[in-house]
Amino acid sequence: MIDNKVPPGPLTEKWTRCQQELRLISPSQRNKYHVLVVGAGLAGASAAATLAEQGYRVTVMTLLDSPRRSHSVAAQGGVNGAKNYCNDGDGVYRMFADTLRGGDFRAREAGVYRLAELSARVIDMLVAQGVPFAREYGGSLRNRSFGGVQVSRTFYARGQTGQQLLLGVHGSLLRQVHAGRVCLLTRREMLDLVVVEGRAVGVIARNLLSGALENHAADAVVIATGGYSSVFQLSTNAIRSNASAVWRCYRRGAWFANPCFTQFHPTCVPPFHAAQSKLTLMSESLRNDGRIWVPVQAGDERCPAQIPEEERDYFLERLYPAYGNLVPRDLASRATRSMVEAGRGVGPTAAAVYLDFADALERVGADILKERYGNLFAMYREITGENPCQAPMQICPAPHFTMGGLWVDYHLRSNLSGLFVIGEANCADHGANRLGANSLLQTMVDGAFVLPRTLTHELAERGRSTVCPDDSAFEACRVQCRERIRHLLGGKGQLTPREVHSRLGEILLKYVGVSRSAAGLLSARQEIAGLQAEFEASLGVVGDGESLQEELERAMRVGDFLELADLMCLDAWHREESCGAHFRQEYQTDSGEPLRNDEKFAHLAVWAWNGSGQAATLHREPLVFEELAPVQRKYV
Repeated sequence: MIDNKVPPGPLTEKWTRCQQELRLISPSQRNKYHVLVVGAGLAGASAAATLAEQGYRVTVMTLLDSPRRSHSVAAQGGVNGAKNYCNDGDGVYRMFADTLRGGDFRAREAGVYRLAELSARVIDMLVAQGVPFAREYGGSLRNRSFGGVQVSRTFYARGQTGQQLLLGVHGSLLRQVHAGRVCLLTRREMLDLVVVEGRAVGVIARNLLSGALENHAADAVVIATGGYSSVFQLSTNAIRSNASAVWRCYRRGAWFANPCFTQFHPTCVPPFHAAQSKLTLMSESLRNDGRIWVPVQAGDERCPAQIPEEERDYFLERLYPAYGNLVPRDLASRATRSMVEAGRGVGPTAAAVYLDFADALERVGADILKERYGNLFAMYREITGENPCQAPMQICPAPHFTMGGLWVDYHLRSNLSGLFVIGEANCADHGANRLGANSLLQTMVDGAFVLPRTLTHELAERGRSTVCPDDSAFEACRVQCRERIRHLLGGKGQLTPREVHSRLGEILLKYVGVSRSAAGLLSARQEIAGLQAEFEASLGVVGDGESLQEELERAMRVGDFLELADLMCLDAWHREESCGAHFRQEYQTDSGEPLRNDEKFAHLAVWAWNGSGQAATLHREPLVFEELAPVQRKYV
């Protein structure tokens, strides 16, 4: 039986009870402990700054040249907080219910409630850090609505909320760096996790500028490296976002939960070139004022201005009248895909739909819209050459967020002692579908409020690690890393890592995309196995590995992507139900909505590595619903 460490008692008291039972470390003793944080986005930076403020010695590692370039900067729409500033009936319980229902009841109740419970404190902290949230004329913080809810609880800074949050948290981190309590290592990529007798004691990292391998020992390791949507190659993730840190932990014994739970964002700029390396997100907040539609007639190639109102299908408003264009992302993406498959898509590839601001322009005017979304409109115009105030945007679904990740308990600790996982890198709070503006929230809740309490308890219980950087365990791990690099550099074929990644993305988008089927998933595994064999036999990487070498970095990440993709397919094949963003074509209602099987699949699917070429072992953590009974989601 998997112990998730959720305390007994009423849901509203679980986190309070948990904190009361956690052990403490005296402030005068904390500087004896060393914590290594891998990743410096919002989750990693907030965790490092908070731990350093409490007196711990912290090392932060990022593969970028600055934490300010972390992918958190790309979040646009906002961060949720249950403050009820709009007096529209919001509160902690409603936010909990919205989030659990939005995730289609595939998350722990206790974790979801804690996320909602701490959300107001997150907003207060961010305001104190100087984040310039939008404000009403009188000075109070302004809110807007996001998908899957009927209240306004999202705090935002135009269309660049992630950037502004990261600036605030980065300032707190640099304060600790200058105080000497945080050692910030840039251009370092984690290659492997060092585990001794079931405890994570450090990592092997590669200096991306010199190629040198480095040993980093610690009393606790925190993984905060984000999600794995970039396995699809074309995604909204940054090009350098990858899954290697979490995958290396998985190969060292950390469990991986629900890898098939991958979310497609419904409002992205369609791809426009075969050599394109990533996709651009258009914030969900645009659906507050934009209306999504397609022509009624399939194959209609007229420009949108020539299509009269009676020949337009505002399909989200028709299918989900209670929520309209602000339904959860999984529903909006599937509805969009069904319109495209029916031949009603628009644009050069007929794979997009329109996001139209004509009604909003008439209602509030261009100046107000530019105040709300000015940088988003400018971004879209720069990419496409079209002005959203003059012609509708063209948008399509694209890989965006991953709800799966390394398994963690209520303390955010993996099954390995000493290894904590925070933010999108874990599987904790979003179930089978994340609601908009909860991603930034989770990073801050995990990093600034939960981890500092639970990690302290772990250190108090386990004590300091006795393994030094020159220990034989580190040397054995370094040898394996060197051998892996030597093997990749030894390939003299003509196949490039970029080509392999592109082909892998095509397989995943075809078989493990917005919808899946048993036959398609089996085909995907066969094609991935063939691609992996070709990768091993025909890869060509030039260089010696002793300097800046991006092609080697890419080859290592693509090798991990290939293994992860197979696990995603296996997990999707085993989960014989539809829930949230995991939509199996064989399991749907008469109206085409996801059909869950709570009797057999109300659990977290937890996978354990058994070695290369060996089938992973599936464990199950049952989900218990004491407060909110699972029901069929209805947004009509």
